Amino acid sequence: MPIVYNNKAEIRKDYFLNKYVIITPSRSKRPRDVKETSTVIPKEDIFSPENIATKWQDLLVDTIGGKKNWRVAAMLNRFPAVALQNKKAYGVQEVFVENRTSGIDLGSMPLKQITDVLRMYAKRTKAIAKINGIDYILIFKNQGGPAGASLLHSHSQLFAIEHIPPDVFHELDKAQEYKLQNGTSVYEDIITKEEKSSRKIYADKHVVAFAPYASEFHYEAWVFVRRRVDNISLVSETELKSLSRALKLILGKLNSINHPYNFFMHQVVSFKEQHFCIKIQPRGSIWAGIELGSGIVINSISPEKAALFYKS
Repeated sequence: MPIVYNNKAEIRKDYFLNKYVIITPSRSKRPRDVKETSTVIPKEDIFSPENIATKWQDLLVDTIGGKKNWRVAAMLNRFPAVALQNKKAYGVQEVFVENRTSGIDLGSMPLKQITDVLRMYAKRTKAIAKINGIDYILIFKNQGGPAGASLLHSHSQLFAIEHIPPDVFHELDKAQEYKLQNGTSVYEDIITKEEKSSRKIYADKHVVAFAPYASEFHYEAWVFVRRRVDNISLVSETELKSLSRALKLILGKLNSINHPYNFFMHQVVSFKEQHFCIKIQPRGSIWAGIELGSGIVINSISPEKAALFYKS
């Protein structure tokens, strides 16, 4: 039998980082064929309003909607990897309970509730940025077992430390290098390019969402605020509402195929040239020998096809 070569495969380089992805569309499956699922059967809802009012009361640090009738609650992580009291692992970890009812994912919540969650992200980022020695604040969400979630009640987390991680620092360095060479912001150039491309998912006056050109994950999506701000605490109320609409669209589509994902706020509060965005990275693809050995990712779903999925 003759060998059939995949002539549609394409090696793509990241916008400005030295990272490469091989897009292999001939190996892709339609979204409805994705089988990555997870089922969590809780023993109890540890984030219920009753438990937070009793067992977790000493860890409650902030709310949206008031202490008694909160709509979003922020608590210290009971099992932190870092703490302000630990000089050898200095930092802050918090948990955000995204609503009062278990079993409803963020993408299935009303727009007003998603905006409340983003408001909490902004509040806690602003507060923790004032702590002496904290230089990096990561807010992230794990949805589904393959993405690292262990509890059914929808929640997200904050992880803040005194050092900027090497990968993030490298990106900031390359962004500065790009600006010196081109006289423009690499992030603003990316937004301008992708808004006109077949990879665009959603756009309005305040935000642009797209599947990145060299996507490392199936159905990966980025959501940028058009205005250059370096962290979510500087995002306006109107911009938060636009972010909510984009998130509901993207997360809702992933929910429709029961697809696990991670998302995180891409922000550095101490670097004004950094451009805030939210990165959604679904966990349908598996990194194996090629990815781990070479650092080159193989993605069988092109970002162009991912964008069509989100817009369908």
